[in-house]
Formats: sequence, structure tokens, C-alpha cells
Amino acid sequence: MRALPALLALCFFTLYPVPYALASPLSPPDQFEAFDIPGDGGGSVGLSWRAAPFDEPTLRYQVYMADQAQGPFTRIAEFAANTHYKSDVDRPWWSWDRNKAYHYYQVKSTQDLRLEDSRPYFFKIAVTDGIQTIDGPIQSAVPAPNFFNPAKANNFLLMLLFSAIVLIAIAQAKRHPHIFLRRIPGLDAVEEAIGRATEMGRPILYLTGSDDMSSLSTIAATVILGQVAKKSAAYDTQLQVPHRDPIVMAICQEIVKESYLEAGRPDAYRDDSNFFITNDQFSYTAAVNGIMLRDRPAANFFMGFYYAEALLLAETGAGTGAIQIAGTDADLQLPFFITTCDYTLIGEELYAASAYLSREPVLVGTLRGQDLGKAFLLFSILIGTILATIGGLVGTQAFVPLLQLFRDFK
Repeated sequence: MRALPALLALCFFTLYPVPYALASPLSPPDQFEAFDIPGDGGGSVGLSWRAAPFDEPTLRYQVYMADQAQGPFTRIAEFAANTHYKSDVDRPWWSWDRNKAYHYYQVKSTQDLRLEDSRPYFFKIAVTDGIQTIDGPIQSAVPAPNFFNPAKANNFLLMLLFSAIVLIAIAQAKRHPHIFLRRIPGLDAVEEAIGRATEMGRPILYLTGSDDMSSLSTIAATVILGQVAKKSAAYDTQLQVPHRDPIVMAICQEIVKESYLEAGRPDAYRDDSNFFITNDQFSYTAAVNGIMLRDRPAANFFMGFYYAEALLLAETGAGTGAIQIAGTDADLQLPFFITTCDYTLIGEELYAASAYLSREPVLVGTLRGQDLGKAFLLFSILIGTILATIGGLVGTQAFVPLLQLFRDFK
């Protein structure tokens, strides 16, 4: 008989389980804060509050927002009480306190919910178990765009590091003008091609690509043109530069004229060495092919960016027996140039050509500084891969702070 009350109590609580709220009473969210998201572009507010001992999946937090402190408040979000922690935010360690002792929710401006910058908004958090709801304190925040994003501080520091490397390399290039640069066969052959054209008494054909002056490859092509024109002036060899962009043509005219002046042959300069054909892709290609077949230049230079006309030009030039040197960063056209030209500058070799040909200390130092920066990044990728692999195998997060130093590096 003494065990009967305990047995009845056990049956009662089995049939009617005690709500958790009775075992652990609800309380308003503690240490609630509303703040502008640091480093964002505006239009968002962050909310944080301390995690409570009673946080369980059966309880829910409700987020309310209003334009005024007196309300009316509108519920904009609701989620389980054991979710949305600060530790869930994917930010680097130096810009965010990834603390699981605090909840976090970000209110973003959307089509349905507009948050205007420089305007105060009021927020409150309520906790509910489905039976009772307890509101927390009201806090306000003003969304605003930020000038500096702390999460990108690693980009800023690495930029300073690479800038320092480039400046040091330039200083070294000025002290040692014959600093070592890796040999590029295509550029070594430039003088050979011009010499061959001189011996055969035929012109040199130089193309600057199909893009305008906003393209880096076109800029690189015009710089190389200056060096080719200088040697053409020295050897008294005719230079032909057909164009499909009038602005590129005007710039190339000045570059060629300046090169002839530097070579001491201003009298040999001809205004018609640069001439405009048409801006239509295949009409230009047909005209250039006609020049190749009629004038039979001894050397063809295809520098810059090319599209579908690449193979039409290079194949026609190869058929005339001319020595051909191409340089482009157009990935899709590289196979055509490699198979039809004698030498091909691949990708960044086109950009390095100006430094290689001119040996200008500033250009040489910049090129060397960039190479050192690339070597540093390759070494960092190798070390990062090894550390990430070890961390995954061992199951440790010890390397994460170091790996995050290169997070989103651009």
C-alpha cells in the first residue's frame, strides 16, 4: 500500500508529462543588444542576447520590429530557442566574437522588409513555449554603411605586404639594371623576325588584337609595338599596323612615332604605317588576310586579344611562310596560335614582354615583385592545404585561425 501513491504519480506524469517551463520558468531575454552590423554596406541590423538555461527545441524566440519605441511591433522572425548562436556566424576570428553563450539574429533589408540607412528602428525579443509569451526589453539601432570592413583586413594587410615587395624589387632593379628575368623564347625571337624581314626586304605586319584600349592585352600589345617599331626604325624595315579601332590606331601612331624618334630615325617614320580598315570582325580579317597574300610580310606579330578570327589570321600567315609570333591571354584562341605560329606568348608572358624588351627598371622591378608575390601565394596554398588536411584527419580546429588569414583573399 505504501508504494501505491508513487505508482499513481508515475502513471500520472507518464500520461501527462510536466512542461519544461514548469521545471525551468521562462524569463525575458537577458543582455539584449541591437547594433549596426560592422563592416557592411548598410541596410542590416544585428541582434544579440545571452543564451538562457531553458533554451530547448520546444521553446521559440520571436523577433519583433517597430518604427517607434511605442510600437506597434511586427513579428519578423521566429525560430527554435536552441538555434541562432553567434558561433554560427561565418566570419574570421579578428572581426567577430564567435561565442556560443549568445544568440544572434541579423535583420536584413529585403523586398518585404525595408531598412533605410540612418533611420532608427526598434526591436524586441520574446520567448514563448506556446502557452505563455514573455517579452524582453526594447532596443534601437540605426543601420548605416561602413567605410571599412574589418573582415577584409587581411586583404588590406596582404596588399601592403605585396606593395612593399614590389617597391623593394623596383629599388633593387634600379641598383642592378641587369637583374635576372626568365628567358621567354617568343621575345628572344622578335629581333630574329625583324632581322629576317630586313634581309628579305619585306614588311613587318603587326596586329594589336580585336579589343579597344580598355583591355589590358591591348595595352600590352601597344607597349610591345613600341619596341618592335624601334627595332624596325633601326633596321629601316617597313612596318604595317592595320587597325579595327580608331582610338587604338591614334595611340599606336604616337607610339610608333616616338619609337622612331628614340631610334634616331624620325625621317623614316610614315604616317600610313598605322591605318584603319573597319571595325567589323570578319571584314577586318579578310582585309588583313589580303595584305598577307599580296604584300607577303616576312614577319607577322599577333599581339592582344582575339576572337574567332585568330585561326583565320594565323593560318593565312603560316601559308605565306612568314615567321609568326603571337601573344594573347585569350584562353580559347591559344591552341590555334600555338599550332600555327612559330612562337607564342601565353597569358601573362604578354604582360611581361614590355619589361623584358625595354629593361626599364620600374617595369622590371614590378615584374619581379609580382613573381615574388605569386611565389608567396603558391607557398601559402601548399602550406594551407597541408594544415587543412592534417586538421581534417586529426579533427582539430587549431589551424583555423591561421588559415583564416588568407580567407577571401582577392
